Amino acid sequence: MEYNKSELSACTSILIGKKATIDGSTIIGRNEDSQASWPKHFVVNERRTFSEPQEFVSQANKFKMELPKTRFKYTSTPEWTTEEGLFEEDGFNEYGVAMSATESAYSNEVVLGADPLVEDGIGEEAMITVVLPYVKTAREGIKRLGDIIEKYGTSETNGVLFSDKEEVWYFENGSGHYWVAQRIPDDSYAVVANQLAIQEIDFDDTDNFMFSSDIQKFVSENNLNPNPQSFNFRKIFGTQTLSDEHYSTPRVWWGQQQFSGATDESPMSEDLDFIKKPNRLLSIEDAKMYLSSHYEKTEYDPLNESDKNRLFRPISLAKTQESHLLQIRPDMPSEIACVQWLSMGVAAQSVYVPFYMGIDDTPEEYRIGKLPYDEKSAYWTYKLASVLIDGHYKEFGKKLQETQKSINITLAKKLRESDKKAKMLSDEKLSKYLTEQSNESAEITLSAYKKMIAEIITASTDFSKLNFKTDLNL
Repeated sequence: MEYNKSELSACTSILIGKKATIDGSTIIGRNEDSQASWPKHFVVNERRTFSEPQEFVSQANKFKMELPKTRFKYTSTPEWTTEEGLFEEDGFNEYGVAMSATESAYSNEVVLGADPLVEDGIGEEAMITVVLPYVKTAREGIKRLGDIIEKYGTSETNGVLFSDKEEVWYFENGSGHYWVAQRIPDDSYAVVANQLAIQEIDFDDTDNFMFSSDIQKFVSENNLNPNPQSFNFRKIFGTQTLSDEHYSTPRVWWGQQQFSGATDESPMSEDLDFIKKPNRLLSIEDAKMYLSSHYEKTEYDPLNESDKNRLFRPISLAKTQESHLLQIRPDMPSEIACVQWLSMGVAAQSVYVPFYMGIDDTPEEYRIGKLPYDEKSAYWTYKLASVLIDGHYKEFGKKLQETQKSINITLAKKLRESDKKAKMLSDEKLSKYLTEQSNESAEITLSAYKKMIAEIITASTDFSKLNFKTDLNL
């Protein structure tokens, strides 16, 4: 059987400013959605200094560029195979910069006719690798990625998330060489779902917007702006199709209804705002809830028997390879402040495990796993739980929820306790301690899931259709 990850990922993202969170954290996160069976790993890439500049060459499309001699330490979640590229997807670097790439999107034909995508330009699989290990702030990350796209072009339309302890940014390229980025206001949030999302650009506000140097000229010369009195990036570069209204906008609608309150807006509306203010301070738990949701308590939930349960694409779905949240908490050293919450497999059926940025390694179970199934792999453990539960939600849904709740309480308590001790350590002792605590959190979660899996398998043995009841003894 052949496996292929050449198709675009179809993800969902969330970004939250520091004054919109309950503890002053900045938060970015995304579901990496591509294939139902496509294992991911989680690794630490150590700082390295080479004697000569390095050259990156993509296995996906042969995009290549020269890299600096020094590569900063960073975490990432690469594919199980490099045959079609690394797809490192998300992580922190040693300076506390977080990056998640990418949110796949689509540009309209008119724009692409004026500036086509570049077949051997930078794509999703390379973005983390050539950007995150070489920047010290979120703004530096945006500038580096923007410069690369302007010089080499890009092979895809994408959105990219950046953050540091002060700022949260969303970057989008709308064609082969043109891009914009907007800072999420500190008191606001955004949810994004496979559409170009950024709206009005204020070219005089360089504190909150970054962009290709000649994007205005490009749009004007090619008569691309239907409303020249403003510059709405989404309207100029994006799409508005029936597919968008069933596939993308409902996920944005759902997040906004959860965080800003119920409105009479339609899930299929093409005019939903990019930036929204929440009706309360948001927590990391709110972000987890969003990325693991599937329109619960509505007629659109795929788990319901409603006629509308397949009308909209859910946020958490079987094709999620991993889901991550990159949280940067205030008033702590970056090694402790930065927490990479990682949920392997389908977020709705998995658990977000907290890993400190200051770790020097990851558990073995997170560094292994290929095709086919491997019982030792963390990815496959969570996928096995999904497979067993999917066909019997009525029987095992409650057990899953009880297991997740128990684990989440344990992990939250453990994180609070380890934070306190970590603040008293430094250097090698700190790194060792953070690694131990992160690994213990991973082991607690894996052990609980293996126990649940054993119980589900045992309880499932009598579900066979090869049964016939005549009396209590047969």
